[in-house]
Amino acid sequence: MSKKIKEEYSHSDTGVSGQYKTWFLDYASYVILERAVPAIEDGMKPVQRRILHSMKEMDDGRFNKVANIIGQSMQYHPHGDASIGDALVNMGQKDLLIETQGNWGDVRTGDDAAAPRYIEARLSKFALDVAFNNKTTEWQLSYDGRKNEPVTLPMKFPMLLAQGAEGIAVGLATKILPHNFNELIEASIKYLKGRKFEILPDFQTGGTMDASMYNEGKRGGKIRVRAIIEEQDKKTLIIKSVPFGVTTTQLMESIVKANDQGKIKIKKVTDHTAADVEIFVELAPGISPDITIDALYAFTDCEVSISPNACVIVQNKPQFLGVTELLKVATDNTRELLKKELEIKLAELQEKWHYTSLEKIFFEEKIYKELEKKHETWDKVLEAIDKAFGPFKKQLKRDITREDIVKLTEKPVRRIYKLDIDELITEVSELDDIIAFTKGGIMKVVKVSDKTFIGKDILH
Repeated sequence: MSKKIKEEYSHSDTGVSGQYKTWFLDYASYVILERAVPAIEDGMKPVQRRILHSMKEMDDGRFNKVANIIGQSMQYHPHGDASIGDALVNMGQKDLLIETQGNWGDVRTGDDAAAPRYIEARLSKFALDVAFNNKTTEWQLSYDGRKNEPVTLPMKFPMLLAQGAEGIAVGLATKILPHNFNELIEASIKYLKGRKFEILPDFQTGGTMDASMYNEGKRGGKIRVRAIIEEQDKKTLIIKSVPFGVTTTQLMESIVKANDQGKIKIKKVTDHTAADVEIFVELAPGISPDITIDALYAFTDCEVSISPNACVIVQNKPQFLGVTELLKVATDNTRELLKKELEIKLAELQEKWHYTSLEKIFFEEKIYKELEKKHETWDKVLEAIDKAFGPFKKQLKRDITREDIVKLTEKPVRRIYKLDIDELITEVSELDDIIAFTKGGIMKVVKVSDKTFIGKDILH
């Protein structure tokens, strides 16, 4: 092969350089978008979203074996049971969206969860309330085209900030720290009221934190997290919590290492962790407890520095945003979803009101008798019924369509009793109670009639 041909081959799409440019970039994009980085709309990575969707499909109010949930999720997630199982355990340990049963491990000690065949899970009531609504969900085909899965979940809560997220992609990484549930709600309310707010991380492992350099969770920021150390007596210290991301085993190993290096002097360190973290540090004779506490913070994992790096997917591209912006987006998204749900509900109620009103008029005014008359064609029958509705069309919310009339004629033909008419009137009245809304967003729970005053600015 000549030198010229070799150069052309190496720079073509089939050569090494070409393959690196195309295949590697495709791979990098796939990992960023489909594996490691959460979406801004619902705060979920694809594997988390698919797990929740699968659990919703399985939901009957009872616990399901995690092994079964993993199998169900594999219909949507093509990357194996291990990745699904790890993500499911991670979400279960955060105790927000998933209610657990069995040994799910411990983030403080680093103990692993039991095997998937032994532990169970179901969606929490909170998840069922804030994460699902088929009518407001955008759907797409699964990887093999057999089933539909959500593009994003209609999440009505800043779940990304509540749970946090961590992932390593190709060329970038994300690390969003968890925040306090109640503080997120309070911050959202302040934002909606146009007031300033600040949110800082909060960890289920406890401890103390210096967030003066948090920088809203953006690149370049950092926080320092400390374990709580108490002096039991002059010879014993008790570590009452572990820093976020550090297990009791790692903490004890760092203490032993610092002792071996001569940076601290202790006799023994023992782990008595059960419901609460308790690591006992016995001091060497003549060693000051105060000096040892300072040394533990300086030379062991009793104090760690965490560097956040908030990266999310926005319109199929990774973007670096601060936690303030993330909360604003989540709050706006929640407001839009709630508005959309109300609009859908209102449209459904209006449609039900319309058809129920048609039925009432159809029976009460004996328009159904047009079916008994001899008309030349079926179209003439429908025209006659439509004409009979003429005097009553002003009472309706929209025009009468051919489909409306056909639907009325498909009702079982039998003798119409007065009881039927009374039932229809009652149903219409109940609907009126539901959809009497004011422009200020207040619902009037009253019987709507000609003699009832229900206020001004009535929306419907």
